[in-house]
Amino acid sequence: MKLLIQPEDGIAPLVAAIKGARKTVDIVIFRLDRAEIEAALTAAAKRGVQVTALITHANEGGEKSLRKLEMRLLEQGVTVSRTSDDLVRYHDKLLIIDRRVLYVLSFNFTHLDVDHSRGFAIVTRKKKLVSEALKLLAADNDRSTYEAGADDFVVSPVNARKQLLALIHRAHKELLIYDPDIADAEMLRALDSRARHGVRVRIIGSVGRKSPRLNVRPLGGFRLHTRTIIRDRCEGFVGSQSLREAELNSRREVGIIVRHSKVISGLVDTFEADWSAKETIESAATLKAARHALKRNLKANMKKLSPLDPLVREALREVVSKTDGSATLTTREMKETVERAVREAVRERVQEMLSESGEQ
Repeated sequence: MKLLIQPEDGIAPLVAAIKGARKTVDIVIFRLDRAEIEAALTAAAKRGVQVTALITHANEGGEKSLRKLEMRLLEQGVTVSRTSDDLVRYHDKLLIIDRRVLYVLSFNFTHLDVDHSRGFAIVTRKKKLVSEALKLLAADNDRSTYEAGADDFVVSPVNARKQLLALIHRAHKELLIYDPDIADAEMLRALDSRARHGVRVRIIGSVGRKSPRLNVRPLGGFRLHTRTIIRDRCEGFVGSQSLREAELNSRREVGIIVRHSKVISGLVDTFEADWSAKETIESAATLKAARHALKRNLKANMKKLSPLDPLVREALREVVSKTDGSATLTTREMKETVERAVREAVRERVQEMLSESGEQ
């Protein structure tokens, strides 16, 4: 079992995995703008590898781009299917090589996620987990019901709530969590309960309801995209689902629970480095004023950005989440963070529009 860490490891390990496939490649795509991944998939199909891509039915701001991607892959001999529209969103990210090696990712195949965001991927050859992932893909391809068969393979809305609650309740000393937005009431109660029983809970991200027992701070330096829970430094979860009601109950999200010592060590070391990153603390009043000014300016200019609304709004939600917690950002850092997030969102959408118009 191995751990990939973004942005440090980059896209190369995933490209190499696809290039090394001998018989089959199975991939689930929510967003993809990395030409290297698309090129590797089409090259694999051309050399006789059976390549199957399950592409989300829709995603906010990128549906037309995905439909274009479908057509390009089909033209290159890739078998393409589309998820059902029965769930609010299909948001899982999976890659399976030769039906033997499973990659469970917390990030999408995009420049924004790979190059500018904290993300993780678990790589495993464990037969039970590979089998479960293949079973899930078959069900979602056929639009049939998936029934969970492994507690460590965490699937929303099937078994995620049960397994993640159990993971939290198993904590005796410490919980280290990456999550952009913990808002589910049951999960918040569970975290608060563990903290009341002496468990030290540290969260990089934000929570919907503040508790003096939960130590929360934003991620400094780049965007937070992973959803990760580390329990007592001996067990961990990496996946695509935040501890929010929608992502637990009404969306397809996938994660994996691991106990491999080197993987856990890598997760812990990364968390501690992110937690300890130097941050400038500003007064709450100054921060509040800056956020209000930011919101006023965004509202005044939103009409001008109407073609970009979905991605810009998503980027801005990420920025606002960075200011929720015990640590805060200076006005300058707020400005730089907003500019960076919006710039990435605009760049991503412009690439999509160029692709749609045949100019890319």
